[in-house]
Amino acid sequence: MSILDSYTEFMVEQYENFPQSRYLTLIVLRKAESEMIFRTEGSGEGLARDTVHAGLEDREPISRVTISKRKQTAVERRTGRELLRQHNLLFYAADSRGNRPEEEENICALNRNKPCGICADCMIYGYAVGGGGAQKSRVITDDAFSIQSYQAVTAKRTFNALYDNNTMRDPVSGDASSSIQEDEYVKPETLFIEMQTLKDLTATEIRYVLANVLRSRRYGAISSRLGKMRNAIVGAIFSDCELFSNLELTQSVYDRLGSNGRQFPLDENQVKSEVAGAVIDLTNEVIGNVQPVANAELTELISEIQQTFASPTEVNGLLESITALYPQG
Repeated sequence: MSILDSYTEFMVEQYENFPQSRYLTLIVLRKAESEMIFRTEGSGEGLARDTVHAGLEDREPISRVTISKRKQTAVERRTGRELLRQHNLLFYAADSRGNRPEEEENICALNRNKPCGICADCMIYGYAVGGGGAQKSRVITDDAFSIQSYQAVTAKRTFNALYDNNTMRDPVSGDASSSIQEDEYVKPETLFIEMQTLKDLTATEIRYVLANVLRSRRYGAISSRLGKMRNAIVGAIFSDCELFSNLELTQSVYDRLGSNGRQFPLDENQVKSEVAGAVIDLTNEVIGNVQPVANAELTELISEIQQTFASPTEVNGLLESITALYPQG
């Protein structure tokens, strides 16, 4: 028996076209484990940041580093899609006649206007195609904010590009290189708080999304050399409505840490404790049916997912059961 069996009233049994008002909100603590760069576009851009109030009680304006919603879910989608591709559960896109030509260029892929519309990724995280057809994402996200200020969690580093002779001079022409640049980066051990709201998902779909969050390890720019991150799910709340925001939760945790607890790097265990307290306070203000998952149950659920994903056979069974939920056009 799974822990999720105790919360069936907050999940759907099969995929539904119409909203059912069944929500699961995951509280995710993201910890940088290397230098990280979160920016809007291109090389040389500054880090993405927003000026907001420090806390719900502390109304001093501060700048916080932000991880945009897309830069979070895009990584987790790709993690899931790698698994679907491994198990041959990404399909060919349909043409105007509804046929699915089995050509390599027609396979379901992100950002190519070629969604198949029938795989787990398309049906959970959403898709849209210019010629018609769309699925709204059932994973609702928002920007994640650093708990501490931009000034506390960032630094700058200068880098250059050496030639084959290990110098800054071209070994052929002798000209000096101008390839010296400076990047802002987020320091290792910076903590971000993020909430993901799963809407109208089945138990198997919930396991898939949870696994994507826990298995994703690299975020931001230059992720082949930077961007190592660890995600910890520190809370889960079933409800019949959306809850509070990422920003509210971050601000509440900031207040609860107090001036003595805000020194970089933050104590991760203390932050987890303050997140739990802040969630209780903010949940009390929600108008709706709210059922938090106990810590012991959340630990057991994560253990279930670890056991499932340790077995390729069980993973294949999980993914096939999800795919079977959707109409196969």
